[in-house]
Amino acid sequence: MNSISANLNIMIKACEKASKILIRDFGEIEKLQVSKKSQSDFVTNADLKAEKIIIEELERARPNFSFISEERGIKKNKDDKNTWIIDPIDGTINFLHGIPHFAISIALRSNGEIISGLIYDPIKDEMFFAEKNNGTFFNNHRVRVSTKNNIDECLFAIGGKLKKEPDFSYRRSGCAALDLAYVSVGRYDGYFQKSLNLWDVAAGIILIREAGGIINSFSLENLKNINVTASNSNISNKFNNIILNF
Repeated sequence: MNSISANLNIMIKACEKASKILIRDFGEIEKLQVSKKSQSDFVTNADLKAEKIIIEELERARPNFSFISEERGIKKNKDDKNTWIIDPIDGTINFLHGIPHFAISIALRSNGEIISGLIYDPIKDEMFFAEKNNGTFFNNHRVRVSTKNNIDECLFAIGGKLKKEPDFSYRRSGCAALDLAYVSVGRYDGYFQKSLNLWDVAAGIILIREAGGIINSFSLENLKNINVTASNSNISNKFNNIILNF
Protein backbone atom coordinates (compact mmCIF):
# COMPACT_ATOMS: atom_id res chain seq x y z
CA MET A 1 0.00 0.00 0.00
CA ASN A 2 1.23 3.49 -0.85
CA SER A 3 1.59 5.86 2.08
CA ILE A 4 -1.59 7.71 2.98
CA SER A 5 -1.87 11.48 3.19
CA ALA A 6 -1.87 13.48 6.41
CA ASN A 7 -5.54 14.36 5.81
CA LEU A 8 -6.59 10.73 5.49
CA ASN A 9 -4.63 9.85 8.60
CA ILE A 10 -6.54 12.57 10.47
CA MET A 11 -9.83 11.13 9.17
CA ILE A 12 -8.91 7.63 10.33
CA LYS A 13 -7.99 8.79 13.82
CA ALA A 14 -11.22 10.79 14.19
CA CYS A 15 -13.22 7.83 12.96
CA GLU A 16 -11.56 5.38 15.32
CA LYS A 17 -12.16 7.65 18.30
CA ALA A 18 -15.85 8.16 17.46
CA SER A 19 -16.36 4.45 16.83
CA LYS A 20 -15.65 3.65 20.48
CA ILE A 21 -18.73 5.68 21.46
CA LEU A 22 -20.88 3.96 18.86
CA ILE A 23 -19.80 0.47 19.88
CA ARG A 24 -20.50 1.23 23.53
CA ASP A 25 -23.91 2.78 22.87
CA PHE A 26 -24.90 0.08 20.42
CA GLY A 27 -24.39 -2.40 23.22
CA GLU A 28 -26.78 -0.40 25.40
CA ILE A 29 -29.30 0.55 22.73
CA GLU A 30 -32.32 0.39 25.01
CA LYS A 31 -30.89 3.19 27.20
CA LEU A 32 -30.56 5.71 24.40
CA GLN A 33 -32.85 8.73 24.38
CA VAL A 34 -34.35 9.11 20.93
CA SER A 35 -36.06 12.13 19.40
CA LYS A 36 -37.92 11.96 16.11
CA LYS A 37 -36.53 13.93 13.16
CA SER A 38 -38.90 12.73 10.47
CA GLN A 39 -40.97 9.70 9.63
CA SER A 40 -38.03 7.53 8.65
CA ASP A 41 -35.06 9.27 10.22
CA PHE A 42 -34.02 9.57 13.87
CA VAL A 43 -31.30 11.28 15.78
CA THR A 44 -29.81 9.60 18.81
CA ASN A 45 -27.47 10.64 21.54
CA ALA A 46 -24.87 8.38 19.94
CA ASP A 47 -25.24 10.18 16.60
CA LEU A 48 -24.65 13.58 18.19
CA LYS A 49 -21.79 12.40 20.38
CA ALA A 50 -20.01 10.72 17.48
CA GLU A 51 -20.39 13.79 15.29
CA LYS A 52 -19.04 16.03 18.06
CA ILE A 53 -15.95 13.85 18.48
CA ILE A 54 -15.30 13.70 14.73
CA ILE A 55 -15.62 17.46 14.28
CA GLU A 56 -13.41 18.19 17.30
CA GLU A 57 -10.69 15.87 16.03
CA LEU A 58 -10.79 17.21 12.48
CA GLU A 59 -10.94 20.80 13.65
CA ARG A 60 -7.99 20.32 16.00
CA ALA A 61 -5.85 19.15 13.09
CA ARG A 62 -7.27 21.44 10.39
CA PRO A 63 -8.82 24.45 12.18
CA ASN A 64 -9.48 26.42 9.00
CA PHE A 65 -11.31 23.73 7.01
CA SER A 66 -15.08 24.03 6.58
CA PHE A 67 -17.69 21.40 7.48
CA ILE A 68 -20.87 19.84 6.15
CA SER A 69 -22.39 17.41 8.63
CA GLU A 70 -25.73 15.65 8.92
CA GLU A 71 -26.71 17.07 12.29
CA ARG A 72 -24.99 20.49 12.35
CA GLY A 73 -25.36 21.43 8.70
CA ILE A 74 -22.88 23.78 7.02
CA LYS A 75 -20.09 25.56 8.87
CA LYS A 76 -17.88 27.77 6.72
CA ASN A 77 -14.45 28.58 8.10
CA LYS A 78 -11.54 30.56 6.68
CA ASP A 79 -10.74 27.81 4.18
CA ASP A 80 -13.93 27.19 2.21
CA LYS A 81 -12.03 25.43 -0.58
CA ASN A 82 -11.55 22.43 1.71
CA THR A 83 -14.65 20.96 3.33
CA TRP A 84 -15.12 17.90 5.51
CA ILE A 85 -18.38 16.05 4.75
CA ILE A 86 -19.48 13.94 7.70
CA ASP A 87 -22.16 11.38 8.49
CA PRO A 88 -21.54 10.09 12.04
CA ILE A 89 -23.99 7.20 11.64
CA ASP A 90 -25.24 6.19 8.23
CA GLY A 91 -27.83 3.53 8.91
CA THR A 92 -29.37 5.16 11.98
CA ILE A 93 -32.56 3.08 11.76
CA ASN A 94 -30.49 -0.11 11.79
CA PHE A 95 -28.57 1.20 14.79
CA LEU A 96 -31.74 1.98 16.71
CA HIS A 97 -33.17 -1.47 16.12
CA GLY A 98 -30.03 -3.28 17.17
CA ILE A 99 -29.11 -4.31 13.62
CA PRO A 100 -25.29 -4.34 13.32
CA HIS A 101 -25.11 -2.69 9.91
CA PHE A 102 -24.19 1.00 10.04
CA ALA A 103 -21.12 3.11 9.34
CA ILE A 104 -19.22 6.32 9.90
CA SER A 105 -18.61 8.22 6.67
CA ILE A 106 -16.11 11.07 6.21
CA ALA A 107 -15.04 12.71 2.96
CA LEU A 108 -12.86 15.67 2.04
CA ARG A 109 -14.02 17.95 -0.76
CA SER A 110 -11.23 20.14 -2.13
CA ASN A 111 -11.75 22.72 -4.86
CA GLY A 112 -15.03 21.15 -5.87
CA GLU A 113 -14.06 17.46 -5.95
CA ILE A 114 -13.84 14.63 -3.46
CA ILE A 115 -10.16 13.80 -2.93
CA SER A 116 -10.41 11.51 0.13
CA GLY A 117 -13.11 9.21 1.46
CA LEU A 118 -13.45 6.89 4.43
CA ILE A 119 -16.28 4.52 5.41
CA TYR A 120 -15.93 2.51 8.61
CA ASP A 121 -18.15 -0.26 9.96
CA PRO A 122 -17.28 -0.26 13.68
CA ILE A 123 -19.11 -3.49 14.52
CA LYS A 124 -17.37 -5.61 11.88
CA ASP A 125 -14.16 -3.53 12.12
CA GLU A 126 -14.13 -3.01 8.35
CA MET A 127 -12.53 0.14 7.00
CA PHE A 128 -12.81 1.25 3.38
CA PHE A 129 -10.84 4.28 2.20
CA ALA A 130 -9.61 5.93 -0.96
CA GLU A 131 -7.65 8.95 -2.12
CA LYS A 132 -7.49 10.56 -5.52
CA ASN A 133 -5.06 8.71 -7.82
CA ASN A 134 -4.06 6.31 -5.04
CA GLY A 135 -6.64 3.52 -5.28
CA THR A 136 -9.25 2.08 -2.92
CA PHE A 137 -8.34 0.01 0.11
CA PHE A 138 -10.21 -2.35 2.40
CA ASN A 139 -8.45 -2.90 5.74
CA ASN A 140 -5.19 -1.79 4.08
CA HIS A 141 -5.50 -4.13 1.08
CA ARG A 142 -5.98 -2.72 -2.43
CA VAL A 143 -9.38 -3.61 -3.88
CA ARG A 144 -11.28 -3.35 -7.17
CA VAL A 145 -14.91 -3.52 -8.24
CA SER A 146 -16.26 -6.78 -9.64
CA THR A 147 -15.70 -7.80 -13.25
CA LYS A 148 -19.05 -9.48 -13.95
CA ASN A 149 -20.70 -8.58 -17.24
CA ASN A 150 -23.91 -10.62 -17.10
CA ILE A 151 -26.73 -8.87 -15.23
CA ASP A 152 -28.31 -12.22 -14.38
CA GLU A 153 -25.20 -13.21 -12.43
CA CYS A 154 -24.97 -9.93 -10.53
CA LEU A 155 -26.14 -8.90 -7.08
CA PHE A 156 -27.22 -5.29 -6.60
CA ALA A 157 -27.98 -3.03 -3.65
CA ILE A 158 -31.14 -0.93 -3.87
CA GLY A 159 -32.44 1.76 -1.55
CA GLY A 160 -35.58 3.86 -1.30
CA LYS A 161 -38.95 3.39 -2.96
CA LEU A 162 -39.23 1.95 -6.45
CA LYS A 163 -42.03 2.09 -8.99
CA LYS A 164 -42.06 -1.69 -9.32
CA GLU A 165 -40.29 -4.81 -8.13
CA PRO A 166 -36.92 -5.32 -9.90
CA ASP A 167 -36.41 -8.52 -11.89
CA PHE A 168 -32.73 -8.77 -10.94
CA SER A 169 -31.12 -10.02 -7.72
CA TYR A 170 -30.84 -7.31 -5.09
CA ARG A 171 -30.59 -6.55 -1.39
CA ARG A 172 -31.76 -3.66 0.79
CA SER A 173 -29.38 -2.98 3.66
CA GLY A 174 -30.52 0.37 5.04
CA CYS A 175 -27.03 1.89 4.82
CA ALA A 176 -26.12 3.75 1.63
CA ALA A 177 -22.49 4.28 2.65
CA LEU A 178 -21.87 0.57 3.13
CA ASP A 179 -23.76 -0.26 -0.07
CA LEU A 180 -21.30 1.92 -1.99
CA ALA A 181 -18.34 0.53 -0.07
CA TYR A 182 -19.48 -3.01 -0.90
CA VAL A 183 -19.64 -2.12 -4.61
CA SER A 184 -16.07 -0.81 -4.40
CA VAL A 185 -14.79 -4.17 -3.12
CA GLY A 186 -16.95 -6.32 -5.41
CA ARG A 187 -19.42 -7.68 -2.84
CA TYR A 188 -22.19 -5.95 -4.78
CA ASP A 189 -21.97 -5.40 -8.52
CA GLY A 190 -24.01 -2.20 -8.52
CA TYR A 191 -26.09 0.20 -6.47
CA PHE A 192 -29.06 2.47 -7.10
CA GLN A 193 -30.99 4.88 -4.91
CA LYS A 194 -32.86 8.16 -5.31
CA SER A 195 -33.15 11.20 -3.03
CA LEU A 196 -29.97 10.77 -1.02
CA ASN A 197 -28.05 13.39 0.92
CA LEU A 198 -24.51 14.46 0.11
CA TRP A 199 -23.14 13.10 3.41
CA ASP A 200 -24.63 9.69 2.55
CA VAL A 201 -22.60 9.33 -0.63
CA ALA A 202 -19.61 11.70 -0.59
CA ALA A 203 -17.06 9.13 0.60
CA GLY A 204 -18.54 6.44 -1.64
CA ILE A 205 -17.91 8.54 -4.74
CA ILE A 206 -14.14 8.26 -4.52
CA LEU A 207 -14.24 4.67 -3.26
CA ILE A 208 -16.10 3.61 -6.41
CA ARG A 209 -13.99 5.61 -8.85
CA GLU A 210 -10.62 4.67 -7.37
CA ALA A 211 -11.69 1.00 -7.40
CA GLY A 212 -12.30 1.20 -11.15
CA GLY A 213 -16.07 1.55 -10.98
CA ILE A 214 -18.45 4.08 -12.46
CA ILE A 215 -20.73 6.39 -10.50
CA ASN A 216 -22.94 9.02 -12.08
CA SER A 217 -21.94 12.67 -11.88
CA PHE A 218 -23.87 15.21 -9.82
CA SER A 219 -23.20 18.59 -8.25
CA LEU A 220 -21.29 18.40 -4.97
CA GLU A 221 -22.95 21.67 -4.01
CA ASN A 222 -26.31 19.91 -3.72
CA LEU A 223 -26.91 18.63 -0.20
CA LYS A 224 -30.14 16.74 -0.81
CA ASN A 225 -32.21 14.90 -3.43
CA ILE A 226 -29.22 13.21 -5.06
CA ASN A 227 -29.84 10.18 -7.28
CA VAL A 228 -26.97 7.70 -7.38
CA THR A 229 -26.13 4.85 -9.73
CA ALA A 230 -22.87 2.94 -9.36
CA SER A 231 -21.51 -0.30 -10.81
CA ASN A 232 -18.53 -1.91 -12.44
CA SER A 233 -17.74 -0.64 -15.92
CA ASN A 234 -18.74 -3.89 -17.66
CA ILE A 235 -22.42 -3.58 -16.73
CA SER A 236 -22.73 0.19 -16.34
CA ASN A 237 -24.67 0.89 -19.54
CA LYS A 238 -26.96 -2.12 -19.10
CA PHE A 239 -27.65 -1.27 -15.46
CA ASN A 240 -28.37 2.38 -16.25
CA ASN A 241 -30.86 1.37 -18.92
CA ILE A 242 -32.60 -1.07 -16.58
CA ILE A 243 -33.06 1.34 -13.69
CA LEU A 244 -34.72 3.93 -15.94
CA ASN A 245 -37.87 1.87 -15.36
CA PHE A 246 -37.68 2.21 -11.59
